[in-house]
Amino acid sequence: MPLSAFPLRASIAVSDITRAVEFYEGKLGLPVLQSGPSARIADGSRVYGAAGEPALNVYQSVTAGKTRATLVTWYVDDLDRIVDELAASGVEMVRYDEYDHDPKGITARAGGGRIAWFQDPDGNTFALEADV
Repeated sequence: MPLSAFPLRASIAVSDITRAVEFYEGKLGLPVLQSGPSARIADGSRVYGAAGEPALNVYQSVTAGKTRATLVTWYVDDLDRIVDELAASGVEMVRYDEYDHDPKGITARAGGGRIAWFQDPDGNTFALEADV
């Protein structure tokens, strides 16, 4: 059976689950669907929902923040509004020297549309994309 028949969930390693909870729940507003252990940490993981479905595993691990690649992308209908809301909650957009960003930190996306990046406290990178 192909993997396309099964649900998919992104997993993000964080160095401190308490600090991560403040970011993912407090700043991003993601709802907790489940919490539980991570390795030897009794309450070291969370499953967060997006669009009504389980979407993101966040767990405490020594491997946190080890990649510079974008780990998760949200496809949004109003990029400016979402960036404004995140900025109001204290989330800063990441600016890369190789791209021209507008004052909000939004840049043109390859192939059309627009994109903005932000990071969690461990430096895990996330993107927001919109077709317009």
